[in-house]
Formats: sequence, structure tokens, C-alpha cells
Amino acid sequence: QGIYKMLDTLKEVPKFKRIYSLASILGSGYIEIPKWKMDYGPIFSTFGYNDVEGQRVRAGGRTYFGPNDTWRIQGYTAYGFRDNQFKYGISGRWMVNPNKRLILSLGNRRDVEQMGVSLTTSNDVLGRSFASSALFASGVNNQLTSVNLTTLGFEIEPVKNFTLQTNFSYRTLKSASSEFSLDYYTDLTQTEIKSEVKQSEINLVAEYTPNRKTVGYGVDRMDVDFNYARFFVSYSNGIKGVLDSDFNYQKIQLYYRQPALIGGFGRLFTTFETGKIFGNVPLGLMGVIPGNQSWFVIENTYNLLNYYDFVADEYASLHFEHHFNGRLFSRVPYLRKLNLREIIGIKGVYGRVSEDNKMLNA
Repeated sequence: QGIYKMLDTLKEVPKFKRIYSLASILGSGYIEIPKWKMDYGPIFSTFGYNDVEGQRVRAGGRTYFGPNDTWRIQGYTAYGFRDNQFKYGISGRWMVNPNKRLILSLGNRRDVEQMGVSLTTSNDVLGRSFASSALFASGVNNQLTSVNLTTLGFEIEPVKNFTLQTNFSYRTLKSASSEFSLDYYTDLTQTEIKSEVKQSEINLVAEYTPNRKTVGYGVDRMDVDFNYARFFVSYSNGIKGVLDSDFNYQKIQLYYRQPALIGGFGRLFTTFETGKIFGNVPLGLMGVIPGNQSWFVIENTYNLLNYYDFVADEYASLHFEHHFNGRLFSRVPYLRKLNLREIIGIKGVYGRVSEDNKMLNA
């Protein structure tokens, strides 16, 4: 009781309060507004730029009664000054059973997005890639897609660190730029062309993260660190005809990430991804090898590739990234005072496109 009282008192000390607030904002990306029981953010997405929207501003927030909330609503709205369009996204999650972490979710998003910045696809309604929001980037960034995505799903954790998820999604995809095409043929004679994809999909996911340590027990938890293995397998089934959906296909994806201590020389992270699409799909539903035109190294992307340099309907990638954690620079006089860290890595990917999918895309 004495410790709790001391912490409560400490939070009222002005200097400590400023440091605590700054660390909280930088760590979470949100500004707490206790009076309204909400957080504003993420602040890092407030401003952005791309060749379709031009300058982009975004305002969003989430309900926040405490770190262990069993339900949460998040939303945002954005505006592009070049395309003169408003965008939005809203999502709600409710933990029905805290013991098994049974969580129901529902969301909808209408936005402009840079597709193909991750091989392992996601139906995160409010997720927005760095590629769509970067203030500074190299090269042309006009290959963006207008996305209208609605998802309904649930997840459960029957065993600690083992999660099962399933969701139903419906999306429409069309090019957001006159300089970028998602057109595909609707007939074998290649005479009829369609520009918009409508797709219903059922997705099943199993994820295992042994030795993962988290903080909190609410609908959102924080990882203590990322030094744990992650095994992820996903099966998706596209259903033609449901809600006027366009394609039948099956997609299988596998992701495995393993950290390993290498003696006293730091930690090696090895990541392997592979996937295959069974059935014919247009460019909008195909796998895109994730390029990176930002000025920063982003995990599992290829820094020397532009967006849409390569696409694939089956692929395999392997990444090695070694963190020396200062083992080298900390032994160099004067240089060690800068607290610099060394990271080296090598990454590669192989993929291909079937002849049927080449013929399908216009």
C-alpha cells in the first residue's frame, strides 16, 4: 500500500509528470485525455504525403478507461489535399471471455492504401502502412489503391501464447491513380475489362508465440520485448458470388521468426515466409514482393525495391538480421560514448507468376 501511495504521489510531481507523459506518448503513439476517457492518436500518422493524396492529415483516437479495458473502440478520419477526399476507419473489439481471451471484432475502412508492403496479408481494419503515410520517400509513389474493407471476426487463446482467429471480410479494390492500373479481363477472349475487384473471403489463422511475455490482461496487451519465436499459418478462401464477389481461390501462407543468442556476439533473428495462391486472381489480390521507398529500414521489406517491382502468386523469402547490441562499437574509445549499435543482415526472395494469372491481368 505504501508503494502504491508513493507512485500516486510521484505522478503529481510536475517534473516527473512531464517525463512520464513524454515517455508514454513516444512509446504508445497516443496522447492520454483522462477527462474524456480516450486517447488521441496515433500521433505518428497525423501528417503524411503520397503522390495521389498529396499532403494528408489524419485525426483519430480510441476509448481508454485503463490499460486493461475489456472493450475498445477506435476510429479516425483523414483528408488528402490533392484528391480532395475524406477517408475514415472505425473498429470495435470486445473481450467476451477474459479467461480464454475470446474477442469479437467488427470494423470498416474506406481509404487510399499502398498495397503489397507485407507478404503476409492482414485484415487489420485500422492498419495503415508506412508506405502510404511516409512524409519523405524516394521515387514515385502513385501506385495506390482505393480500399473499402469490412471485417467481422473473433479470436481465442485456448492455451497460453497460442491463438486461433477467424474472420469474414468483404473488400472492393480499385486504382486510386490514373497512372496505375488494376484492370483485368473477365473473358477468355480478352475483350472485356473490369477495373474494380469485389471480393468476399474467409480467413483462418493459427499463431504460436512460445515464451512471449506481455503486460496487462485487457483487449490490448503490450509485449515486454520481441525476443520470442513466432509461428504463423494462414488459410484464406475467396468465395465467388457471395455479395457479388468476383473470384474463387485458396491462399496458404506460413511465417516463422526465430531469435537466437550467438555466444557473446548479440542476437540473430531469422525470418522465413512462404505462400501460394491456388486459383486465378488479378493484380489486386496477388502477392506483392514488399518494396521500401522510405528512408528507413523496415522489417521484412526490400530496401532496393520500389513498390510493385515484383509480384507473385507463389513465393518464399528468407531474412537474416544480426544485432550486435553494441558489442563492437562499445570497445572503441570515444566512439562508445555515442551508444551506437551495429546491425547487419542479408535477405532474399524467390517468386513466380502462373501463366493463367499473366493472361488474366490486363
